[in-house]
Amino acid sequence: MSGGGSDYANYTVVMPPTPDNQPYGGGGGAPSSTSTGGTKPDDFPLPPYGPKLVNRRGGAGGDDAPGAASGKMDRRLSTARLPAPSKSLLVRSQTGDFDHNRWLFETKGTYGIGNAYWAQDNNVYADDEDGGGGGGPVKMEDLVVKPWKPLSRKVPIPPGVLSPYRLLVLVRFISLFLFLIWRVTNPNLDALWLWGISIVCEFWFAFSWLLDQMPKLNPINRAVDLAALREKFESVTPTNPTGRSDLPGLDVFISTADPYKEPPLTTANSLLSILGTEYPVEKLFVYISDDGSALLTFEAMAEACEFAKVWVPFCRKHAIEPRNPDSYFNQKSDPTKGKKRPDFVKDRRWIKREYDEFKVRINGLADLIRRRANAMNARERKLARDKAAAATPDAPAADATTVKATWMADGTHWPGTWLDSAPDHAKGDHASIVQVMIKNPHYDVVHGDAGSHPYLDFTGVDVRVPMFVYLSREKRPGYDHNKKAGAMNAMVRASAILSNGPFMLNFDCDHYIYNCTAIREAMCYMLDRGGDRICYIQFPQRFEGIDPSDRYANHNTVFFDGNMRALDGLQGPMYVGTGCLFRRYAVYGFSPPRTSEYRGIYGQLKVPIDAHGHSSGAAVAEELRPLSEHPDHEAPQRFGKSKMFIETIAVAEYQGRPLQDHPSVQNGRPPGALLMPRPPLDAATVAESVAVISCWYEDGTEWGQRVGWIYGSVTEDVVTGYRMHNRGWRSVYCITRRDAFRGTAPINLTDRLHQVLRWATGSVEIFFSKNNALLASQRLKFLQRLSYLNVGIYPFTSLFLIMYCLLPALSLFSGQFIVATLDPTFLCYLLLITVTLMLLCLLEVKWSGIGLEEWWRNEQFWVIGGTSAHLAAVLQGLLKVIAGIEISFTLTAKAAADDDDDPFAELYLVKWTSLFIPPLAVIGINIIALVVGVSRAVYAEIPQYSKLLGGGFFSFWVLAHYYPFAKGLMGRRGRTPTLVYVWAGLISITVSLLWITISPPDDRITQGGIDV
Repeated sequence: MSGGGSDYANYTVVMPPTPDNQPYGGGGGAPSSTSTGGTKPDDFPLPPYGPKLVNRRGGAGGDDAPGAASGKMDRRLSTARLPAPSKSLLVRSQTGDFDHNRWLFETKGTYGIGNAYWAQDNNVYADDEDGGGGGGPVKMEDLVVKPWKPLSRKVPIPPGVLSPYRLLVLVRFISLFLFLIWRVTNPNLDALWLWGISIVCEFWFAFSWLLDQMPKLNPINRAVDLAALREKFESVTPTNPTGRSDLPGLDVFISTADPYKEPPLTTANSLLSILGTEYPVEKLFVYISDDGSALLTFEAMAEACEFAKVWVPFCRKHAIEPRNPDSYFNQKSDPTKGKKRPDFVKDRRWIKREYDEFKVRINGLADLIRRRANAMNARERKLARDKAAAATPDAPAADATTVKATWMADGTHWPGTWLDSAPDHAKGDHASIVQVMIKNPHYDVVHGDAGSHPYLDFTGVDVRVPMFVYLSREKRPGYDHNKKAGAMNAMVRASAILSNGPFMLNFDCDHYIYNCTAIREAMCYMLDRGGDRICYIQFPQRFEGIDPSDRYANHNTVFFDGNMRALDGLQGPMYVGTGCLFRRYAVYGFSPPRTSEYRGIYGQLKVPIDAHGHSSGAAVAEELRPLSEHPDHEAPQRFGKSKMFIETIAVAEYQGRPLQDHPSVQNGRPPGALLMPRPPLDAATVAESVAVISCWYEDGTEWGQRVGWIYGSVTEDVVTGYRMHNRGWRSVYCITRRDAFRGTAPINLTDRLHQVLRWATGSVEIFFSKNNALLASQRLKFLQRLSYLNVGIYPFTSLFLIMYCLLPALSLFSGQFIVATLDPTFLCYLLLITVTLMLLCLLEVKWSGIGLEEWWRNEQFWVIGGTSAHLAAVLQGLLKVIAGIEISFTLTAKAAADDDDDPFAELYLVKWTSLFIPPLAVIGINIIALVVGVSRAVYAEIPQYSKLLGGGFFSFWVLAHYYPFAKGLMGRRGRTPTLVYVWAGLISITVSLLWITISPPDDRITQGGIDV
């Protein structure tokens, strides 16, 4: 075909003779006789979509309607009928392909109704004769309603990993049982004392392994849907027409005690990371508890609040992660990665300079406060002398007696602890302080503009900063202030008066938010269906500044990624002190709205409990009696005499409920209930917050007994979490893809051992108290009970561990072994137990994500800590229970690091402590025993290599576990004096020769009581 416009005079379109390209002959007749395919598929009309038959090719009727065939002709020959066809269209037709784009563009059909497409004319289906229209017009709102979504879900461990893991636990349990039976029935008659010690230790180790392993049988993972959280609580809906956040309020607590041990710059960085987190600004309230009431901390926080006015908007503008300025500026990665705004480099350069100046001001505060105090006190002394001279001009001049006060920048006395202690201004003797440093911001977004800052452009950026309050509770002589637990309870009461967030998140001063969306992920669990039964969300603890090899297992990943993840599949993880988001109502000592009791030998019978805590009319123990059951539950003996505080309890409970947006949600609240702005703070409210943190407020109340953080233990965190689980609450372990929070950990051997000593001492206190899991209620699941029982029992393993570590040496010294001979049965059992343990380790690595090196480091430090800190904790606990004597292990010597440029210089510090004595004794005795054993075998006329092999292998195994300890005592790499090795060798050789002289080898071979 040729012709058309002048542009296409020489253009030819070749139409191949396919069934799709054959034109009809005539106006509406049958197909051309050249068609070889008979009736074509295109000849059949499409099914109708509406009340009338609509042909998608343009005909308004069936094949018999006039123009039906011509419509087909028009489609097939549309290029020929164009008066001026375009070149691209002709090229498209030249390929012989059907032009679907043009065909769709020209269709006059309809797609019907659905959420993919709806008709523009809402009444097109309203007059359906056969009732197919649904009885009314179709509207857009009817078609785009989104289904209900859960905020979180459980992600089970793959059965291919979990099933073999459970099977291996069973196999190892049976192997241990049979092995212990064999050991009991096959004593070593030649060394019954050695056999007896080993049997006792092995029975205890099997019991300890069972306590640790059983709670790991049901590990799970979890996932959240942050998009669903945003849709439910921060999207425009009929109940939220403005799109304002409907999320509940959150109170964040930071604890600090001594600015000279806990640097204020570290605390300030933690505060800045919290102020900049991704949570509605008007719903976030930050509190810091300064238990030392130091002016240094107070002024450091004031400086941090001033810097936050530029740091927080900068983080929001450029999506900075992490929002701790010190960690952000010390990152080794490229800071421009993923940044697209052209002014990022300029803004970052300016904010980095501001942060450097901020650090210098913080570092100079201590000296500034001291110089200010000296100057102001000198002025006061001068004024006192002048006043005394004016009163008695004839008297000789004398120095007037004035107190050496600590002064604030405004020229007034600091009401807290002074640099030079004085009455009412000393540690343990000072007044309450409540200072709102940043007021509650406006409830609507406040955007910056181009002229709001001389160097940074915050146009379109929310410049609001969350509310921040400095607290220091009152302390007076004669009162037991209960350390950190008392400070936490004071913050709970003060925050209830000032903000009353239904959820609370606590941090140590050296921990900061590393993932700014972590709080939102925790809220997904609290606000999801069934979230009203969750008492707290525990995050794993992650640490910075630890040596790459993690010599002393500071990361503790076996516990945080293994044990805690497994507990999440039961009743929930334990509370471990920091990085935990609480439900305020649960902290007040109330029982959950719904719970169950687990009865039977191992809790196999699940019995639901009614709303009043009763089951089948049985009496309820005092610990389980819900406070809301009593008409006088608001009496002062429960929560204190503050009526304003008591009124906040019901409000906090209601605001912490999940949304009632689905029939399956129980105990919910209606959407949009938390959209109203908060009233501004007034003087009466602040005065009430000062009163509730006074030292006398808890007298005659249940604070620390059933309400708040529990008193009476060094490890108040574990006890507090145990009490909540014992009332039937559940907890959740929240592991985020990016670490939620990060902190610091002691990398020095001495500091690490003292940390473990404190934890173990708290565990011993738990075992000898009413918080022992053996006395738990039936609301605690059986495996959860075992995990808490293990918390109180594990320090006692040190008594058996140190004996077992000395058994190889005793074997080498005596020439005997724990078994009569290395029997094949003994070796097979030993091999089976070891292989199953290794396979269990590999599978645990698989489902927990920990590394083999981390697992081995944990095993090594378990032996090191078990023979030092755990042993000391047991002795200290026994002396405290039996004789009321408390023993404290303190440092007796300290060495300084030589290289200040080394980030791990602290790792090589050697600080002598009495905790070093037991491990050193074990190492020394085993080394000497090895030399003695080898010497005995060399000098004996009939060497007994089997016993040397057994004792020597286990002795080497013990020494391998102590390798990090020995390396820590050697100090810096490559600087161990050669004299140490020389003296160690000389002492070992001398002792071994002396032993051979005193107890020469015997030529007899004793076996089974028969001398050969």
